[in-house]
Amino acid sequence: MFGAFAGFVSLALLLPSVSGTIGTQSLTWQNVRIGGGGGFVPNIVFNPSQKGLAFARTDIGGAYRLNSDDTWTPLTDFANDTTWDYWGIDALATDPVNPNNLYLAVGAYTNSWDPNNGTILKSTNMGNNFSSYPLPFKVGGNMPGRGMGERLAIDPNNNNILFFGARSGHGLYKSTNAGETWSKVTSFPSVGTYVPDPTDTTGYNSDIIGLSWVAFDSTSKTSSGSSRIFVGVANMGSNNVFVTNDGGSTWSAVAGQNNTFIPHKGVFSRAEKSLYVSYANGAGPYDGTLDVTSGTWKDITPAAAVSDLYYGFGGLAIDAQKPGTVMVAALNEWQVALMWPGSYLLLFWFIRVFDHAVKDANIFRSLDGGNTWTTIWEWADYPVINRELPPIYICVAEDPLGDTDVSEKLVGWMIEGLSIDPFDSNHWLYGTGETIMGGHDLLKWDTVQNVTLESLATGIEETSVEGLIAPPVGGPLLSVVGDIGGFLHTNLNTAPATAFQTPDYGTTTDIDFAGGNPLIIVRAGGVSGSTDPQIALSRDGGNTWYALYAAALGTYGGKVAISADSNTILWVPSSPSTNVMISQYSSSFTNITSLPAGSAIAADKVNATVLYAASGSKLYITTNSGSTWSTTSASLTGSAVKIAVNPNVAGELWVSTSTGIFHSTNYGKTATALPSVTNAWNMALGAPATSGGTPALYAAATIENKNALWHTDNNGADWYQINDAAHGFGSADSLILAADPHTYKRVYVGTNGRGIFYSTA
Repeated sequence: MFGAFAGFVSLALLLPSVSGTIGTQSLTWQNVRIGGGGGFVPNIVFNPSQKGLAFARTDIGGAYRLNSDDTWTPLTDFANDTTWDYWGIDALATDPVNPNNLYLAVGAYTNSWDPNNGTILKSTNMGNNFSSYPLPFKVGGNMPGRGMGERLAIDPNNNNILFFGARSGHGLYKSTNAGETWSKVTSFPSVGTYVPDPTDTTGYNSDIIGLSWVAFDSTSKTSSGSSRIFVGVANMGSNNVFVTNDGGSTWSAVAGQNNTFIPHKGVFSRAEKSLYVSYANGAGPYDGTLDVTSGTWKDITPAAAVSDLYYGFGGLAIDAQKPGTVMVAALNEWQVALMWPGSYLLLFWFIRVFDHAVKDANIFRSLDGGNTWTTIWEWADYPVINRELPPIYICVAEDPLGDTDVSEKLVGWMIEGLSIDPFDSNHWLYGTGETIMGGHDLLKWDTVQNVTLESLATGIEETSVEGLIAPPVGGPLLSVVGDIGGFLHTNLNTAPATAFQTPDYGTTTDIDFAGGNPLIIVRAGGVSGSTDPQIALSRDGGNTWYALYAAALGTYGGKVAISADSNTILWVPSSPSTNVMISQYSSSFTNITSLPAGSAIAADKVNATVLYAASGSKLYITTNSGSTWSTTSASLTGSAVKIAVNPNVAGELWVSTSTGIFHSTNYGKTATALPSVTNAWNMALGAPATSGGTPALYAAATIENKNALWHTDNNGADWYQINDAAHGFGSADSLILAADPHTYKRVYVGTNGRGIFYSTA
């Protein structure tokens, strides 16, 4: 997710006039249900002292609290354009002494994509609200290595003390006042040296991963707190597990450790006085346990994995009710070529694009501290997985997110978060690249060997939304999203039965409907290397699809528009170039050389021969279905972002730019700046306040120096902010909008990490 950067307006420009009223309107907001999940869930953390209390963290969608009915409540929806990076949760700690206390280490990226330093969010009421405390360095909730952890830990013997393992070479930090201020532990000997890809010029894969986890030995109680603390560091080839026996004054490398691999997770078992550590890298994984009493390490890598160690281990859990019971998840199984298991995005794309049939990790379980293991599935005859014979029969009760994948129901992938309820040995949860899975009959694993897996993620909506449409017939809403394709939403409160298929794009980047026949819909896929063309058409409102072979293989992503009669399609792909392309009557796409690359595009919804493009301060039009294009005489300023057209009136359009919103009623011959807007991104037109009146305009825009979601019924004479303190929607420049053509004040808001919201007046 990218932050919003407002452009500066030269004093020489003619600024829009000020509107009559600028205020707020109160609307009711709720999620459009996709089905639970939609993105990576790096960890689930149970509170060890209060039954039923658990939290989940996501990489771009904030944090959630578990409810008694297995649903989840979002806790960070207040994040707005200023605090958009609060949705990147790099670490989470729930207080073992006072369960009311919850801490989140937030920040999206440690490179230039996020200009802000990280923040510790502290709640004293289990996440109902938070106070913020700044950190002197960046935090990377959506950076490589985000599944490690937890980097943030509370001393179980003195809950005023917290330790946080930082990224980017900043080392170990400590708080002695319950997270309000932090100081560097200068005696800690390592800041981490591992980077996934030193050649990455963006800084995303070339930043130091840093410290990976902190674990207190709760049995080492002193008058001031715990004396023994373990810290894992992302080092390969040098010491990577360190211990203090004096509360953090001095540190040393734990003797006898394996320093060949990266320690992903460190979990301390109080009953066994043992530290369990899972390791991984791109060449050879490793699991280990440290007996704290004897000070000796033992290799407990599952024997089933030792014979073919081409993957690492991530998720790691112990059963507090049953000492010696430990579970671990394979990490990056199926992908031999990955350089490092922190490269989640690369792993995910490899799986989605190239091999749906083998997208399954394995989970291992031991009842004797890792001496012997059983697996949740085993091979029959490669590549067929045996799920119906010992060791475990998997009964999948509910497929996550509906039938979003045409392959069989799966255990999952990218499993870094794996937890067993400390009060209920039957209850377990784990995060995947798409959802939260788990069940309530885990002990059957050890007896009748029949466990139930189901998606237990209701309430979690984590999709990154790429496009929305609300056609006048069908729908009422169609969405396209990152990672899991797109959906036809016939009921906003019920998960769709299926994602878009045939073709199935892992990521779909845009969608549009034909104004003259709204059941005809086009979408663009964002999958590189696919054997499917990345343009698909539906003629029944999105129920069924077919690939348009006019699109050349290897071209993908970007924006798409379809003419009112559906005969002409404009496409501005994201790769291999951003040239504007055109296809008529399903002919092969060709470049439009008279239009600038990367132009914003739209089709008139009434006049079938008219299409629009905008780039910089110029608006372009064709009146002959794309045969020729000309520059209109509309006076725009700034750089064009989006074109929105009146679905019922030919020639009426709005153009958002870096300096405002411009309105034309004559095919762009003239355009008037709407009052008060000084920057704008996405826009949508919806049902008017009165029948036949001016359509309601919704815009992610800057008004009175505030980046927010705004609504006007009179083309900007009056503006009302409609997002509120509880629903900030994150970064304004990432919002995707559509508005209902039949219901006044019903606007659909697509976010970068919290799915889709819709409003009710």
